[in-house]
Amino acid sequence: MRFVQVGDIHFDVPFRAISDRAGLGEMRRLEQRKAFKKVIDFVNDKKVDFLFICGDLYEQDYVRKSTIDFINNEFKMLNNTKVILVPGNHDPLIKNSYYNNYNWNENVIIVDKNIRKIESDDVNIYAYGFEDFELENEEVYNLNLDRDKYNILLTHGDLYSASKYNSINLKKVMQLGFDYIAIGHIHKRDEYYSGSLISLGFDELGEHGFIYGEVKDKILDREFIKADDREFIVEDLDVSNIESEDELIEILNEINTKDNLYEINLVGKRKSSFDINIKLVQENIIKIKDSTEFDINFENKRNEKTLTGFFLKNLKEKLENGEITEEQYKKVLEVGYKILIK
Repeated sequence: MRFVQVGDIHFDVPFRAISDRAGLGEMRRLEQRKAFKKVIDFVNDKKVDFLFICGDLYEQDYVRKSTIDFINNEFKMLNNTKVILVPGNHDPLIKNSYYNNYNWNENVIIVDKNIRKIESDDVNIYAYGFEDFELENEEVYNLNLDRDKYNILLTHGDLYSASKYNSINLKKVMQLGFDYIAIGHIHKRDEYYSGSLISLGFDELGEHGFIYGEVKDKILDREFIKADDREFIVEDLDVSNIESEDELIEILNEINTKDNLYEINLVGKRKSSFDINIKLVQENIIKIKDSTEFDINFENKRNEKTLTGFFLKNLKEKLENGEITEEQYKKVLEVGYKILIK
């Protein structure tokens, strides 16, 4: 039995992480479709028996009917594959969902919170999903499995912590006799999660795609297939030797970002303030984060009987007395430097 496991596509998500850059949100929505087409083409090419959609296929609050039409038309392109569609906490099987109010293609099986058993010659699949934005289901621990077959649990939820999103005791479930858990919800890929199909932001670094699995003689072979042509990358840039904003902008525009999307974290000790206009920076740099310290060299003036000396002495006393934090101290010190020295 061959299957493809994909989850957390989140069609029509707003892409807030890149919303400040004109057109990038729409671009990523088009790239979601491109990646999904890759899944469908792969399924047909490999003659896959089951396509597992492990929840959060779309965003209930934002999804458009045109997007649902696109998804269903792609399902229609499948030759001999059954689609098992598990509603997640972002696309639950609620009364007004498209799962309840749309004429899905005949090869699509939409499961609810009651565990459904789907059989093939050598594999049993037990699937269930969300009927609301939260889910608790103890029914799974009462299942009696056929140990002569390979058993797969297909759902959307939390394997690693107690939560309101279908928290599952991994140890107990495996002791029941499940051989594999195909699950969605966590966007990082691991032994059971396929991760999000494409990266949705800078908290989802690395390659993204789907899992191809084949069960033969009760042995599972798994392979990760990359589907996202871009990666979100966080990179440090030391500004210690950069003298001006113009120089910094030039350096930022020389970074080879290829097709990837970057967050640049400025580090080191800067010699002046940087107030970067993001519009002057290449479009693949989405965010610029300032983690620098100001290189201040005038604290030796604290004992001078001058306005500068009085400022420094008074500010230091406030820090030592706990009236201000270290971060506040550094910020005020920088402002004072600009006014009194620069």
